[in-house]
Amino acid sequence: MSAAAMPRAGTARLSLHMAIEPLPLKTPFRISGHAFTAMPALDVVLDAGGHRGRGEAAGVYYLDDTPQAMWRTLEHHREALESGLDRDALQALLPAGGARNAVDCALWELQALRAGTTVAALAGVAPLRPLMTTFTIGADDPATVAWRARDWADARALKLKLDGEADADIERIRALRAARPEVWFGVDANQGYAPATIEPLLRALSDAGASLLEQPFARGREADLDGIDVAIDIAADESIQDLAELEARARHFDVVNIKLDKCGGLTEALAMERRARQLGLKVMVGNMLGSSLAAAPAFVLGQRCDLVDLDGPTFIARDRVPGVRYADGEIDCPHRVWGGMPCA
Repeated sequence: MSAAAMPRAGTARLSLHMAIEPLPLKTPFRISGHAFTAMPALDVVLDAGGHRGRGEAAGVYYLDDTPQAMWRTLEHHREALESGLDRDALQALLPAGGARNAVDCALWELQALRAGTTVAALAGVAPLRPLMTTFTIGADDPATVAWRARDWADARALKLKLDGEADADIERIRALRAARPEVWFGVDANQGYAPATIEPLLRALSDAGASLLEQPFARGREADLDGIDVAIDIAADESIQDLAELEARARHFDVVNIKLDKCGGLTEALAMERRARQLGLKVMVGNMLGSSLAAAPAFVLGQRCDLVDLDGPTFIARDRVPGVRYADGEIDCPHRVWGGMPCA
């Protein structure tokens, strides 16, 4: 059943509640151009008088989509949001981004609770199954990279963040592969490279048996990829935010990394997954760190994905209770995390 054809959340008035959660990290997390010590998020609750739908969004930091900006957006549209709008109306009301994501996820949960079912069932992916996920290692010194790779003893897939300094990144890649020769691994350049600097990195990735290179060039420079001879899959992250950008830029990539904060919620994410398949792309689900309340809706999308990168809650100093579970390199969603009736 398509998202547009699903039963609507209803027209009874809602009550909107918001809070900003600081979500400090256990340790600093480094990527190209940034070092994070926290990933603040906006919590949204839609109260229908007996049922409460919830959503969490961190936004998109490189687009200045902050929790504070999301709060202002939702406050500006409070009357429309509390009028009892459904997900179709929300798509028309708000653009892609964190604000729409938080409300969209809340509407999904509210719809499931009212119907006495689960979001997974509404989305056509029930029963849920555990998913192998990547576990991310920051752009640290090679010794720390090796230590963290070994520390993820149960991981069967690792993702290494790069910082754009080719020599240092190559040493990181070699350290990870030496520490864990058996795991699937990919790297995320977070826009840190250019055609003039990419060749040594590509050789190192080939030598190490890497399977994925995510977002090597800057957003807006997608055409630069067309002249690069690459033997591994190239994934779009920053380059493709939503369905419209998927249509415009899919031809430059092999994989699209769909994040609910980028595209504006599970509704659009599911539509992106369907369209990506039609365009011949593999599909990856990712996260902007965040707690289990953010990971749980993405876990629903992950049931349809080739690659899963949902380790965000492992970085949070104090996660939600109950939260998602990690074991044997997989993520699972226990009951009552999010999404209506207990997860299967």
